[in-house]
Amino acid sequence: MSDLKTITETLISGDGDTLMVQVKEALDQGTPAGEILSDALIAGMDIVGERMETGEMFIPEVLMSAQAMGEAVEILKPLLAEGETSTAGRVIIGTVKGDLHDIGKNLVVMMMESAGFEVTDLGVDVDADAFMKAIEELNPHIVGLSALLTTTMPAMRDTVDKIAQAGKKDSLKIMVGGAPVNQAFADEIGADAYASDAGSACKLAKAMLR
Repeated sequence: MSDLKTITETLISGDGDTLMVQVKEALDQGTPAGEILSDALIAGMDIVGERMETGEMFIPEVLMSAQAMGEAVEILKPLLAEGETSTAGRVIIGTVKGDLHDIGKNLVVMMMESAGFEVTDLGVDVDADAFMKAIEELNPHIVGLSALLTTTMPAMRDTVDKIAQAGKKDSLKIMVGGAPVNQAFADEIGADAYASDAGSACKLAKAMLR
């Protein structure tokens, strides 16, 4: 028997193989796919995010949980009704111009996707024009800017400025993060939010779109 609580616990442990078995068992027992997704998997990743924020879980463990989540969602996708696949919101994210670091960004992408967001990852070394092009095409609710180098922080400012100049600031939220970035810098450049890690980025994104 695989109840939802057990599935949540297995997801948090990062045991992907056991999770797949439990998800299939729950489906065989007649548990709706949407219920497994929202009440067991997304609920579990919320706990993972919280534990990452408090330092109870570390990046390798979080990655294992996120990977297990991704595999489980692939089983559920074909079984989800149209309404159940509606996203928590659209997000575009990228590491800013001049910066090639992507580990933190990739973790945010995985956590956001696990929380039900529709995420477009623009990759690394993304200039302000590329962000603007994606905003025009995808009409996101949130734009995430990442930087690991202090030398690329001005590129973050340029991108926020460009979004503001285009009159897009009212229709979306800008979130920034990365090792050299802090709340004071986020305030200074006019970003809507600063996240110190993937767990808090996910929680903030949900809060901003409520």
